[in-house]
Amino acid sequence: MSGDTSSSRSRPSRSRGTTEETASLDPSRRAIPSWDEPLVAKATAPVGGPLGRHAAVGRHWFWSPLRVCLLLGVIALALSWFGKAACIQQYEDGNGRLHLDWQSGRQYVAMCYSDIVPLYSAERLDQPDTFPYATHWTEETDGGEHERRYMEYPVLTGLFQWVNAKLTHGWMNVADSGLLPGALPVAVYFNITALLLAAAWLTAIWATARISARRPWDAALVAISPLVIVHAFTNFDTVAVALAMCGLLAWSRRRPALAGVLIGLGAAAKLYPLFLLGPLLVLCLRVGRVAEWGRTTMTALVTWFAVNLPFLLMFTEGWREFFRLNTERGMDPDSIYNVVSYFTGWAGFDGALRSGETPSVLNTVSGALFLLCCAAVAYVALTAPRRPRVAQLCFLVVAAFLLTNKVWSPQYSLWLVPLAVLAIPRWRLLLTWMLIDALVWAPRMFSYLGVENKGLPDGWFLGTVVVRDIAVALLCVLILREIYRPSADPVRSGPSASDDPLGGVLSGQRDAVVLPGLSTLLPARLAPSKLVRSRSRPSPEPTGSPEPTGSGGSSGRGSSRRGSSE
Repeated sequence: MSGDTSSSRSRPSRSRGTTEETASLDPSRRAIPSWDEPLVAKATAPVGGPLGRHAAVGRHWFWSPLRVCLLLGVIALALSWFGKAACIQQYEDGNGRLHLDWQSGRQYVAMCYSDIVPLYSAERLDQPDTFPYATHWTEETDGGEHERRYMEYPVLTGLFQWVNAKLTHGWMNVADSGLLPGALPVAVYFNITALLLAAAWLTAIWATARISARRPWDAALVAISPLVIVHAFTNFDTVAVALAMCGLLAWSRRRPALAGVLIGLGAAAKLYPLFLLGPLLVLCLRVGRVAEWGRTTMTALVTWFAVNLPFLLMFTEGWREFFRLNTERGMDPDSIYNVVSYFTGWAGFDGALRSGETPSVLNTVSGALFLLCCAAVAYVALTAPRRPRVAQLCFLVVAAFLLTNKVWSPQYSLWLVPLAVLAIPRWRLLLTWMLIDALVWAPRMFSYLGVENKGLPDGWFLGTVVVRDIAVALLCVLILREIYRPSADPVRSGPSASDDPLGGVLSGQRDAVVLPGLSTLLPARLAPSKLVRSRSRPSPEPTGSPEPTGSGGSSGRGSSRRGSSE
C-alpha cells in the first residue's frame, strides 16, 4: 500500500513506471500554502493574492514548484555568498603584495567569518605537496607545549577540502598565464568551495521537494531559510545534509540499500547522518520490518568503513585526529553547559582542565543525556496511538543531540532545517525559529570582537543561545503533541493528507509491536477520565478497569483500527 487516502478513481492515468511522486497532482491533492498558511497568504498580496479556486495547477510548461524552490535557493545562496564576500577582500601593501583584509577584526565587524578562509592555510591546503591525514605540522598549545596536528575533519570532508585546494592550485596556474582572472589563492579557494557547497544545498532542496510530493512548496522553506543565508558557507556541512536527505529520499522510494550507501557517505562527511538509523530502527520494529532496516544499516556501515579504512590503515594517527579532538574538546561557547557556567560561575563537571586533558565527566554526561533522549524518542515511537512519521522522530533525535552535546557550532543548525520542514511544516513557526537561530550569529561575532574593541559582553551572546535552545525545544514539544494527536498534524490531515511521505517500506503496514502508554500504566483511580468524572459529580470514586486502548494506549480510540495506515 502507498498510504494514499484518496480514491483511486480520482487519480489521473499515468504510464507504466510513473510513480505518484512524479505524477501531476490536482489542487485537491496538493497542499496550497496560500490557502493554508496565513503568512504565505499575506505575502501573495503584491501578486494578486492567494491562488484562485479555479486556477490551473501543475500545468505550466516549465515552472514547477521544484524549479521555483531551486530558483529561490539560488537567490538565497547568492545572498549568503555576498554576506561572506567581505571576508575575501584583499588589499595591497607598500611593496605591491596582496593580503587578505582581516584588519581591525573585519571578519567580526562585517559578520562575514567563515571557517573555510582560515582553514586554507591552517590545514596546510595552501601548500601544493600536502595530502590530508598524511601531512602534519606542529602547533603550540595554551600550556606552551608543542603538539603534532593533522586534518581535523572526517575523511570525506577532508578530501572535499583537498580537492578544492587542488582546483585552486590549477586555477592559479592558469591565471598566471593570463587566461583566467587572478586573485589571492584563498579567495579562489573560498569561491570554488562555496560553489560546490551551494550545489550540495540545492541537492538538499531537491530531495526535500521529492520526498514531499503532496506538499512540494514546503521545500521553499529549505531554500529561503535565514540559516542558509547566514551559514551555508560558514563551514562544510551542506555536503552531509545533502547526502543525508538523499538517503532519506532513497528510503522513501523503498530502496533501503541505496539509502544505507548515502547515509554511510554522509556519515563519512559528518557523523550526524548515522543518527537517522535510530528512528528507522524503532519504526521498523513497530511494523515488523527489521530486515529492511538491517540492509540499510549494513550498507551504511560498509560504506563508511570502505571510505575510512584506507586512511585508517595508511595514516592511522592522522585519521584519529578528528576523534581525538572531539574527545578532548571542552564545552563549546554556545553549548548549554557553557551557558550555565557563565551565568552561575560553575566550573564545569571536570573543573579547570589543562590543554590536552580530556573532559571525561562532561563527555559521559553529554553522552548519557543523549542516549536517555534517544530512549525517550523510542518510547514515544512505540507507544503513540499511530505510527509516528520518520521525519518527526529524526528531528527529535538530531535536536536532542544538539541540545545535549558539548558542541553546537552555528552551522550545525543546518542539519535541522530539512528535517524540520518535513516534520512540522508550519511556515510561520519554522521561519520564526530559523530567524532566531540565525540572529545568534550577530552577538556571537561581536562577542568575539571583545568588549575592549567595542564588542558585546558574552552575556548578550549566551542570552540569545538560551532563546535559540528554547525555540528548538518548543518545536520538539509541538512535534510530540502532533505525534500523540495525529489529527493536528498538517501532513496527515486535510485534502492533501498522506500516511508518511518518508515511510517507504513502512507505509501501509500494520503495527506488530506497540507498547502500552503511560495512561494504561496508571492505577484506575488516577486515570484522567476518572478524575474528570469524580469532579463532575459527588458520587463515590468509580472502580473497575480503564477502557480498552488502541495502539499505544490512546483511550477510547483506535482499538478497532490498530495498524491503520490512513
